[in-house]
Amino acid sequence: MRLTRLWLEWRRPPAVRVLGKNFGVRKVASGVSSPGSASPRALNIFDRDLKRKQKNWAARQPDPMKFDYVREEVGSRIADRVYDIARDFPLALDVGCGRGYIAQYLNKETVGKFFQADIAENTLKNTLETEIPTVTVLADEEFLPFRENTFDLVVSSLSLHWVNDLPRALEQIHYVLKPDGVFIGAMFGGDTLYELRCSLQLAETEREGGFSPHVSPFTAVNDLGHLLGKAGFNTLTVDTDEIQVNYPGMFELMEDLQVYF
Repeated sequence: MRLTRLWLEWRRPPAVRVLGKNFGVRKVASGVSSPGSASPRALNIFDRDLKRKQKNWAARQPDPMKFDYVREEVGSRIADRVYDIARDFPLALDVGCGRGYIAQYLNKETVGKFFQADIAENTLKNTLETEIPTVTVLADEEFLPFRENTFDLVVSSLSLHWVNDLPRALEQIHYVLKPDGVFIGAMFGGDTLYELRCSLQLAETEREGGFSPHVSPFTAVNDLGHLLGKAGFNTLTVDTDEIQVNYPGMFELMEDLQVYF
């Protein structure tokens, strides 16, 4: 299986002046959208309520660490990129944190306080240990319940490929970042699961005379620069990385996918 990750790293442009300081969360009942709600401009490819249930189910599995090898690897690489920036971040946010795959690799000298936001409550109950003071927030990536100019750093690992409205999610991240704030993230894209998609298409074409998609669509790297610029970011760095994972067969791969993908 080929996993192609799109690395996203960019800064919010500094403002000439900031009229006031905003801290904490907005006055809203919840950052999680109600079942059936969605952005009015988005094509709703994904059932977000069903995705929440799937993530809660995965978090209840007896040995979730058995399936976390890709998320652990990507989380460590995002942390490395945070360390590459010669500054500290008093307040940081992880969008779609899962079990906290990034926070475990960060230290308190670099990040002062870490907010971990996820759509699934069970994942937040089973976060990994970290030396950084953390706050868990039940929130949807498309409906972040934080005020403008709150965070110095926002990170996201393998979560944004599940949102229906990626432009809105990027705008939300830009909104909660302080001027000259930094966002570092990774998402599946490009040729991810290429072998699985081709195998299913060939088999279905042979038997049915045509095929329908069985794998979620992924964002192309060529589209991201435009989306980031439209969301208000500058100083963009977008590159790709690839992890090759070998499986004995399709069903072993699909067993892993239903837990961690």
